[in-house]
Amino acid sequence: MRILLLALLAPLAVNPITYTDIPDNDVIRVEEDYYMVSTTMYFCPGAPIMHSRDLVHWETVNYIYDFLEDDDIYNLRNGKNAYGKGQWATSLRFHEGVFYALFVANDQHRTYLFRTRDIVNGPWERFVLDGFFHDASLLFDEGHLYLVYGNGDLRLRELEPDGSAVKAGVPERVIIRAPSEGYGLRAEGSHFFHIGPYYYVLEIDWPKDGIRTATMWRSTSLTGPYESRVVLQGTLGGRDDGVAQGPVIDTPGGDWYAIQFQDHGAVGRIPTLQRVTWTDGWPVMGQDGIPEEEVEVNLPAWGRDYVWDSDEFDTPRLALVWQWNHKAPDNWSLTAHPGWLRLGPQGRSKGISDARGTLTQRTVGPRCVSETLLDVSGMKPGDEAGLCAFQSHSARIGVEVTRTGKRRIVFKIKERTRWKARLQGDRIYLRIRYVFTPQADDACGPDTAFLSYSADGQNWTEMKRPLKMKYTLDYFTGYRSALYCRSRKGNGGYADFDWFHQCTY
Repeated sequence: MRILLLALLAPLAVNPITYTDIPDNDVIRVEEDYYMVSTTMYFCPGAPIMHSRDLVHWETVNYIYDFLEDDDIYNLRNGKNAYGKGQWATSLRFHEGVFYALFVANDQHRTYLFRTRDIVNGPWERFVLDGFFHDASLLFDEGHLYLVYGNGDLRLRELEPDGSAVKAGVPERVIIRAPSEGYGLRAEGSHFFHIGPYYYVLEIDWPKDGIRTATMWRSTSLTGPYESRVVLQGTLGGRDDGVAQGPVIDTPGGDWYAIQFQDHGAVGRIPTLQRVTWTDGWPVMGQDGIPEEEVEVNLPAWGRDYVWDSDEFDTPRLALVWQWNHKAPDNWSLTAHPGWLRLGPQGRSKGISDARGTLTQRTVGPRCVSETLLDVSGMKPGDEAGLCAFQSHSARIGVEVTRTGKRRIVFKIKERTRWKARLQGDRIYLRIRYVFTPQADDACGPDTAFLSYSADGQNWTEMKRPLKMKYTLDYFTGYRSALYCRSRKGNGGYADFDWFHQCTY
């Protein structure tokens, strides 16, 4: 009934369309269905597929891969990891009944192409291409398959028509040389289209002393020459951050929109929806090239938002809103203790950054709360488990078991213990309260997290020192809430989590 009523109304998109970390998106339309892919870098499973019919409500329906390689990097062994690397800026396309997804993995120094006939259920067929094609975008055109890639100088390369390999004997060529004077970032994050008589390359620039800008290049010839025009430049939501990078997309009724992201501090890079109008063959986004706060979408409202959620852990399969930090561990279960998530440490770890078995979910702005109930009865000496505000500059609250078997509540920023106390009993409630964009009644500044615990879920003890969150490029992802169980010894027990609740406030 709720979805039926929604379908009678045209949705009004209040930007951002979702206040959470969904960067580098690409979007395609297949009849009335829209599919979006986003960068999740090192998290596994990776390259989430999201579905919508109104461009406003997006639901996670699948992932392209479980993990990229079963190596030291994705198993967090021998000091290796994929932080700030992994899967970047996937290009998504649909051609003759087949879905294609192409991206580079900066930890592997490879380009991957996946394809499937069923984007919701898979399976995906994988190819590793010869070459490293940074921020590439695919284009099927008159029996050929091309990609544009690079930054500054944008290059054209042809693939085999099925995408399985780079086409032999066809050299790459530079088709666009973006100006360098006065720019810090030049022509990156390409999206390649053939619309009407023109070939278009939509990319981002970052002028020195300026903001992130969306620039469109066009030519009547595949190989150029191309001319350019700024199609979106401006701030949004009272921030100084520009809005850019993402595709333009049409509707069955002939309207056009663009989904472009904005850097938004610790919560991550958040997607916005902008109208697109065509003038003399140029797409102009927003209101005369300036980002809009609200956009009325000429589509019936449909579906739900499902890129983050609460979870009761009452089904035998892990919900799609969860991703592991690197490759999934072996010793976790949703059936060993029915109605609970069981996590066991996967080998020895020095801290949270090299601990496999860390289960993460996006946080959401402008403010949200994450809570869980932890049972520590299965933990052994050397184990630590709890709830973490996960990024490079992290904080966590949980329980650790000492060498003598004593259990103590601990609060840590990075790997430094800031507070500890004796735990009474086997269970403890844990909470992180995030403030990304404070309201008038918030005494804190932006990007602040408050960690607390409770014995009964009603009376909470909040740590006196909040975490000042920092969006750092060594991880390059927004803050997530993480459930974790790690061990200093490597042969630990397990921790049980009864539920995970997350909501805005």
